[in-house]
Amino acid sequence: MENYLQGFLIAMASAIVLNVILKRVEIPSVIGYIITGVIVSSLYQFHGSAELSHIAEFGIVFLMFTIGLEFSFKHLLAMKQEVFLNGSLQMLTCGFACALIVFFLLGLNDRISIIVGFALALSSTAVVLKILNDNGEINQNYGRKALGILLFQDIAVIPLLLMVDIFSTPNNDITSLVIATLASVAILIILLLIISRYFLDGFFRFVIKASSQEIFITTILFIVIGASFLAHKFGFSYSLGAFLAGALIGETRYKHKIQADLIPFRDLLLGVFFISVGMQISFKIVFENWSLVLFLVCLVLMVKFGAIHLLLRLYTKRRVALKTALSIMQIGEFALAIFSLLQARSLLEDVSAQILIITSIITMVITPFVLKNIQRISNAVEINKEIPNEYLPSNQNFKNHLVIFGYGRLGQEVVQRIKHTGIPYLVLESDLNLVELGTSRGENIFFADATQEQTLKIANIEECAVAIITLNNEVKLEILTQVLSNCKKPIQTIVQVSGDLEKILFLNSKENFHIIKAERAVARTLVQEALECKINNNIT
Repeated sequence: MENYLQGFLIAMASAIVLNVILKRVEIPSVIGYIITGVIVSSLYQFHGSAELSHIAEFGIVFLMFTIGLEFSFKHLLAMKQEVFLNGSLQMLTCGFACALIVFFLLGLNDRISIIVGFALALSSTAVVLKILNDNGEINQNYGRKALGILLFQDIAVIPLLLMVDIFSTPNNDITSLVIATLASVAILIILLLIISRYFLDGFFRFVIKASSQEIFITTILFIVIGASFLAHKFGFSYSLGAFLAGALIGETRYKHKIQADLIPFRDLLLGVFFISVGMQISFKIVFENWSLVLFLVCLVLMVKFGAIHLLLRLYTKRRVALKTALSIMQIGEFALAIFSLLQARSLLEDVSAQILIITSIITMVITPFVLKNIQRISNAVEINKEIPNEYLPSNQNFKNHLVIFGYGRLGQEVVQRIKHTGIPYLVLESDLNLVELGTSRGENIFFADATQEQTLKIANIEECAVAIITLNNEVKLEILTQVLSNCKKPIQTIVQVSGDLEKILFLNSKENFHIIKAERAVARTLVQEALECKINNNIT
């Protein structure tokens, strides 16, 4: 017990120090947690700790629950193309391609090669969705396509686990196993639907009457873990049960409060998961096979990127296909679980398992850097190939005009209100799909990265009357406020904020920033504030 306590303290201290240092150089905390796992396993030999693995798995459980809150069954039906068509095509193409790779490179037999190949086709739900949520890009076109494929992959884990059972016990009747699985799916969904429709709302009202935050949080934990336990009893993954529970609760009036209360638990447990990932690395095997590992990393990333990009390119824009392929070309955390299970059942040798595990981890470590710079990468690849000249900003000698940053839902409302005033305006947006939407509506909108100094010069930002920021991405908002604050001429800037964004602006902005808190009719408030600033500027 004392040894485990020392390991826990070292893990906590390492995670704190590493993540504080990495945060200063804008490296995601995921990498800090993985390095922490490496440090702890090297000092205390905790490889394969069952207790830690079970705790870590619930990080994925809470992540899938919060995703389920955002995407109810109605959303899933609306996303049927992203989930079922894109997901099935991605799994089939990437799965068979990766199966051929491991068959020839690692010398696995055909049955195990199929399982390993489809495991390599899985992407990292934990890394991708966390970063897309943090960046506010989960609702963008490529974010929705990535989410749809990831949801299908989580469902695909079920037949993969079933295949492991079949191959480890050759006397099993495959037909009876398939029938039993389908029956379990039907019973699980019916049970959760009955609980959600007839018991859940009354249960929440009963708990809320106690007026206790602790009891409410305990209730949420009970529902999440209970749904996961129920799914596991029917032979499915814990995370699938959590996702189904989240999707059902997403139909209720309590989803926003539940989501806010669960985020600390989710992020903490996800940190434990990534520590457990780092603990699975055996450096002796890695060093002996480093050339094979690097070759496998490059080959798998290229195959998955190419397959996803080509599939989506058949019926989506090149830019969307490119960003989607970049975001989910890595190997996921469920693959690590499948490799460990194959190793435990003597279906996969230790050397092959370690090579596959370290390959998966490397691709997961690369992913945050790719997602952080995905806009820049896609701009560099596509700027001269797909974006027409009319979407690009050009010097138009604007003066005493309004500059709107962002053409999302709020930006569109702001533009509609400004158009009625007759005041000249200019919209800068980095999402080409939104630019095309605005152009089709006759808006004065241009494709540009608003954080670049050259773009602001073209928009004649220092001669504008007022700048209106409608972005909700913390990272982009912080960069943009710093850029505007550093302009030689003070720029009257109006920005809509909510929660922690207000603190960021107070730290980085000057007196000419007008902060509008997110409330009802916020578009009208932004425009009214902009008009008042413009009038005051003209008077002075």
